Amino acid sequence: MIKMIRSLALALVMLTVFNSCKKDQLEVDEKLIKEFIAKNNIPALRHESGLYYQIILPGSGSTVTLNTIVSVKYTGRLLNGSVFDGTTTDPATFPLANLIEGWQKGIPLIRKGGKLRLLIPSSLGYKQSGSGRIPGNSVLDFDIELVNVQN
Repeated sequence: MIKMIRSLALALVMLTVFNSCKKDQLEVDEKLIKEFIAKNNIPALRHESGLYYQIILPGSGSTVTLNTIVSVKYTGRLLNGSVFDGTTTDPATFPLANLIEGWQKGIPLIRKGGKLRLLIPSSLGYKQSGSGRIPGNSVLDFDIELVNVQN
């Protein structure tokens, strides 16, 4: 019984530390994004999710939902300007539901033919684990053109 209580207490402490670290990272990301926006004169708006976005061209075609397959031209950068991914000439096609949460929340803000810039906090990107050339806890900066929509 005592062993089980100790295990539960340890689990509670670990959960508290994890949630504290997650909250701290959200604050760090928010500060980094706000500084980046100010330094680069980006007229971005804050989405309720914590994502920042700038609609460059709203588009006028089909709307996007989580079940949509999207074809996009995009460039993904870290805040230091280094490009980690993107398309060259042909658009890339993905089910929106398979993409990072920042794209799932950001892309539906425009319609087919639209363009936007997304500044994605790490909690809506690759979190603390990172991915490939993206270090953990990275804020992501994407330019995205929504070329086609398949509902």
